[in-house]
Amino acid sequence: MSGGRRLLIGLGNELRGDDAAGLLVAREARRRLGGAADGAAGVEVLELGGEPVGLLEAWDGAGRVVLADAVASGAAPGTVHRLDAAAAPLPAAFAGASTHALGLAEAIELGRSLGRLPHGLVVLGIEGTDFATGAEPSEAVRGAVSEAAARALAEIGLSGRFSRQ
Repeated sequence: MSGGRRLLIGLGNELRGDDAAGLLVAREARRRLGGAADGAAGVEVLELGGEPVGLLEAWDGAGRVVLADAVASGAAPGTVHRLDAAAAPLPAAFAGASTHALGLAEAIELGRSLGRLPHGLVVLGIEGTDFATGAEPSEAVRGAVSEAAARALAEIGLSGRFSRQ
């Protein structure tokens, strides 16, 4: 689906340690935008918790979408992965690596099979280590949030304007 709407979605559960990574990225991006997340910058910033299947509704009509989420692929904690989900399915190492009932990879593939993927869909995954209920985000994840937010804003077409604030 085409359209000019630009969207940054942070996924996660702030009650499960590193699973809050996507939410933290969305909040940092919103802070860098100075509250312009739904207007002047032409970007919507959303936080979605729980089930990624809500993504199909959230990205409907968007032309460019960046999803930020925690991943557990076995890479070093705090690693920020960039995956072009519009071009190809997420690698097997990222499938099923979710604390959600339906994982991000499965939600993206559902959207693909229904013809409901945005033309531009990038996933920024922050490698987490502790997804226990009641845990705080790890130092590695907290340290990666700034980089991931800058990369998300660059992906959405706002590099330079907001990447260092």
